[in-house]
Amino acid sequence: MADFFQNGVITTLHKLTDYPAEQLEEEILQYARRRPIALILPSLYSEIQGQALPRIIEELKHVPYLSEIVVGLDRATKEEFEKAKEFFAQLPQNVKVIWQRSPRIQDLYDLLDKNNLYIGTEGKGRNVWLCMGYLIASNTSRVFAIHDCDILTYNRSLLDRLVYPVTNPTLNFRFAKGYYSRVSDRMHGRVSRLFITPLIRSLKKILGTNDYLDYIDSFRYPLSGEMAMIRDVAVRLRLPTDWGLEIGTLNEIYRNYAKNQICQVDIIDRYDHKHQTLSEDNPNAGLAKMSIDIAKSFYRMLASMGVVFSDQFFRTIKATYLRTALDFLDKYYVDAMLNGLKYDRHSEEKTIEVFLKSIIIAGDQFLANPMELPMIPGWTRIESALPDFMPTLKQVVDEENK
Repeated sequence: MADFFQNGVITTLHKLTDYPAEQLEEEILQYARRRPIALILPSLYSEIQGQALPRIIEELKHVPYLSEIVVGLDRATKEEFEKAKEFFAQLPQNVKVIWQRSPRIQDLYDLLDKNNLYIGTEGKGRNVWLCMGYLIASNTSRVFAIHDCDILTYNRSLLDRLVYPVTNPTLNFRFAKGYYSRVSDRMHGRVSRLFITPLIRSLKKILGTNDYLDYIDSFRYPLSGEMAMIRDVAVRLRLPTDWGLEIGTLNEIYRNYAKNQICQVDIIDRYDHKHQTLSEDNPNAGLAKMSIDIAKSFYRMLASMGVVFSDQFFRTIKATYLRTALDFLDKYYVDAMLNGLKYDRHSEEKTIEVFLKSIIIAGDQFLANPMELPMIPGWTRIESALPDFMPTLKQVVDEENK
């Protein structure tokens, strides 16, 4: 059962009761007349054939307030794109499927590249960015929600709770981030538990009081892929293309908005999805790669605030992180025992050792290439550089969905 404690510097909206979804949806339906709502689903074709996405679609059929749904379909062939359109056509809402590998979409990416506008590599970040561009060009919806397509425990109240804070026009929120418990018969969420929180607490020990670190430390599950925002937020948002998407988005929100315009919402009692491998022997895959990208995202943000990094600084972070992470491990162990959960201490310590390497690898990469451009430009810049780009994008997507 959740408590009502407010921690950190942003507002936390808890799940204190089992408030019926129908009542909340009725309220959102009223607000959506002033602020129409769109949902972005970044998806792989393989997820259509999995367990989670068919269940998500069944739930979305009963959501009454969505004005449009945009599916960003990644890594799909032409035949798979056609099958995906048939699959998503069962939804009663206005649905568009954006085929990322479409030759016409690739031509648009080439156009950006020729104009020296960084578009990154194929992945979730670029996928979400293009979906936002289509919605901005359509100019129908005023609230954009995003959630993953691999949520095994999905029910539509997740979406209700996610969009409510930014759809209700009497509230001041412009950005809402979802959070949830990652517990089954054991604790999951290794990157958040064993990497992000100990790393942030270590940086706070080294750097002292820091407004940005307090902000990131306020999020209960900063890697959540579920978020909702006002359209104007999406227009200005620059997105990373690597595993730092979620942290990079939080960094952008921190730069652009006051903290009383940001909230986190408890969106579901239990959340489960596909789990990444640790990839202890390969820093270019799995949780090892994810932790490196996240660490670089923190380093870049702190550097932009004037923090000077060096080899010695990274060695200090490494030593402080190890002690902090092991202290957290002891806390998780007791928590697991008290709740009758399985707890593999060896596996947890092995994970910390991988993350320890990630801190140094990320530092080396950051020092070697401090001018790296990991962020896709915001749509305001695209519109300024190429005024015809967004109308063309809308035309391509609409024609490919006829």
